[in-house]
Amino acid sequence: MAVEQVLDALRRLVRVRPTARGALLVCAGLVLAVVGVVLDLPDLVGLGAAALLVVAAAWVSLGLQRLDAGRGALDVERHLAPHPVVAGQQATTRLVVRARARTGAAFERLARLRLSEQAAHELAGPHGIRAQVRAHPDHVAVQYAIAPVRRGRWALGPVLTTRTDVFGLARTTQPLGTSTAVSVWPRTTRVAARNAALGDVDRAAAGARLASSDDSVLREYVAGDDPRRVHWAGSARQGRLMVRADESAGLRPVTVLLDSGLLAPAAEERPGGRAPTHAAVADGEWAVELAASIATSFLEAGHPTRLAATGGAHHPLTHVTGVQTGRAVVLDATVDLSGLRGTAAERALEQSVAALRADRTQSEITVAVLGPTAGAARHAIASLGADGVSWALLVVPRAEGMRHDVDPTADDLRAAGWRVTTCAPGTPPERVWSAVTERVA
Repeated sequence: MAVEQVLDALRRLVRVRPTARGALLVCAGLVLAVVGVVLDLPDLVGLGAAALLVVAAAWVSLGLQRLDAGRGALDVERHLAPHPVVAGQQATTRLVVRARARTGAAFERLARLRLSEQAAHELAGPHGIRAQVRAHPDHVAVQYAIAPVRRGRWALGPVLTTRTDVFGLARTTQPLGTSTAVSVWPRTTRVAARNAALGDVDRAAAGARLASSDDSVLREYVAGDDPRRVHWAGSARQGRLMVRADESAGLRPVTVLLDSGLLAPAAEERPGGRAPTHAAVADGEWAVELAASIATSFLEAGHPTRLAATGGAHHPLTHVTGVQTGRAVVLDATVDLSGLRGTAAERALEQSVAALRADRTQSEITVAVLGPTAGAARHAIASLGADGVSWALLVVPRAEGMRHDVDPTADDLRAAGWRVTTCAPGTPPERVWSAVTERVA
């Protein structure tokens, strides 16, 4: 612990730099000291040494001070709304640097403090971050908007503080507080999850008509319930808000399977640590948005739904219901997804399919967003077509050399009972979904 404290103190000292006034005073002190030595004038030497000592004292005192400790300690509070944030939308961040105790030392530090917020490039948006700063005697409030451009989990902070000593001879930049991990959800587009074709599938599975609102079991409304589920006649009779409890009665559970081989792998997982190309990142994010759009649309249509990505947890995933809570669960599952390549992607696909088959019901609908596969991985994904209803959105790679497996994959899936449609990266989700449902109809 003592060694870490010494190293931390040394790091703070290294960050200190002289201001223009401090540099001028150092030069003047050196000149006076040299002239005093040459002319044998002790008073002049002492005056020059005093100037140097003043700058050195300011340097050491500024470098050894910690902003989060002592009588002048400062605290950082950061609030983000809404959180998580949806890619392409704005969120408001409120940052407050506050004096821990109302002391003169804390007020003095705040008065000479300049703040700058660190943010990942993915959070800054195309126009950067512009902040509004309001200074008060006991705190400094900063408000700014972030506009994430990409799904993921990105760091916001810590705050960088710039301050000078009382005499303005030295300046230092130090981090203050901790960083906040900002979760960014993918963009989603509503697709027609409940249409004529899907209605026929559900009726065939249930062997009867779907439950109507008159058949519903009512329960009392709780915060987070979809307002569209309110049963107004029952609410009038009971004198309080009542909702239909069996919104999903007669609707088949849905699993949306996302092939992680479509996503761009993280830079540290690529050969040589090279960053993925912009096109690879954009195509991968489109695949996530497509899968998330389908899953959330099924949720809104009342189906119990789960989103499973290959390479993730291989334990059985639980189907979720409810527009608000279910949507949050589904989108949270996409935040930390990263891509796989080669044999790792094929092995992850086989393992995910095995886990889903062990936990799958006969009436379940499977929607797979996947790329062309070969060998054991293709056989594994095709085997899902034997149970329930299976639809595949087969993504055609941009590179010519990777398209040779598209037609064989589509043929093998169709032979195993899948309904297959091919799509190019970047195609709007509603157009892709229309293509697959037209084939079902």
